[in-house]
Amino acid sequence: MSGDKHPSQYTQHALLVAWGAFAEHIGLPQRFQVLPLKQKVYKHTPQTKVLEFLVAILAGLPHLQDVSRAAHPLDKDQAVAEAWGQPGWADYSGVSRTLKALSWEDAHQIVQALEELSQPFFEKELTQLRQQGQRICLDGDLTGLPVSNTSRTYPNAAYGHMNTEIQLGYQAALVSLESPTYGRLWLSVDHHPGDTVSCTQAEALVLAAEKRLGVRPRRRTDLLRQRIQDFEQTMATTKQRLEAQEKAVQQAREQLSAAEHHLQACRQHLAMLEQAYQAKGRPERPYSRLAQARKRWQTAQKRLRRREQALQTVQRRLEKTVQHHARQQEERDALQQRLERFE
Repeated sequence: MSGDKHPSQYTQHALLVAWGAFAEHIGLPQRFQVLPLKQKVYKHTPQTKVLEFLVAILAGLPHLQDVSRAAHPLDKDQAVAEAWGQPGWADYSGVSRTLKALSWEDAHQIVQALEELSQPFFEKELTQLRQQGQRICLDGDLTGLPVSNTSRTYPNAAYGHMNTEIQLGYQAALVSLESPTYGRLWLSVDHHPGDTVSCTQAEALVLAAEKRLGVRPRRRTDLLRQRIQDFEQTMATTKQRLEAQEKAVQQAREQLSAAEHHLQACRQHLAMLEQAYQAKGRPERPYSRLAQARKRWQTAQKRLRRREQALQTVQRRLEKTVQHHARQQEERDALQQRLERFE
């Protein structure tokens, strides 16, 4: 790298120099410099250190400390710094402190800046696709991002299927656009725990793509409305079963209460006969009134146990139906919200 104002410089990161020139052309460093990051400034501004972190990602550095401790440290490469419009780079420890001090609001502002800079590229590709009469094709899926299986410092990491094996890490929900110019343009990325499966993220991937591109397919609200009506008929059947089971529970409780009163009456009658037989010294014979009262008391005990079991059975059925109906209500509400959003 050479010029009228700078002597010749050598770099081990030539592609970063070219990318820096391109970044200058689209105004990326300038956009970063106006980010309202409220942190103390010593030698390097927080905006410069955030930009340095982006350059380190583009360089493919696996660890932040590689900025300063790699075989060819990025923070010692003046050619790359000047290509990105910076007087120099900070040590990785300073970059780490700046990143740690960022708030969620700061992070969202950085993301917004990058999205605003990339939006013209998407719009140009969409225009080209329309002019060519081609469909807009999107690719969305989860990509495993494993971390060390022994690490305890990654928040919300979980074990999941990554790179043909089970590893600790994350699932990155990625959406890309098939581009006639670039082949593929990345639209969005969102991180999830490693045990997340792709089938649960399909709608979120679609909505993320639509939000990023600002375009969407025609909403078939008529079909969705019919789907809701059909689903409500299914819910009505569940509601009828729920009401029938509620009546069955009430009836089982009444039968149980009647069995309890009958058992109490049998017990009192048996106790009265026992006292009378003891007072008169009469023995209890197989077909005597006392023996018959004892059998009625035993039969009442068995009936009570059957009534208790019957109540437990109908209560379990009712609980399952209540849970099923609640899930149906949640699904119906989600469909209704989707209809309102689509309309």
